[in-house]
Amino acid sequence: MVYTDEWNGYARLARNNRGRATVNHAPGQRERARDDDGDGIREVHDNTREGLWTALRTFRGISKHYLDQYVAIFQWAYNLKEAVPDTLRIILRITSDAS
Repeated sequence: MVYTDEWNGYARLARNNRGRATVNHAPGQRERARDDDGDGIREVHDNTREGLWTALRTFRGISKHYLDQYVAIFQWAYNLKEAVPDTLRIILRITSDAS
């Protein structure tokens, strides 16, 4: 499932058999997030994508030759936020089991 705003450029996702849910950012109909399945969690939003673009914008102006390397470093740092707590939990569990 891909979450986007209603920009027409994303319409091709549906044509390529990709699931797509949208939020409407049009003036007067500003929708930040939506709860589609009724569980109280507003899971349909595009804030993560917008946040990633904001972070990647720092690489504007670099040579296209090096772009893949910059994106790889960004991806590593972004994923590290999730890996570090899990790794620490494992280490602490091992340490507490050894005592």
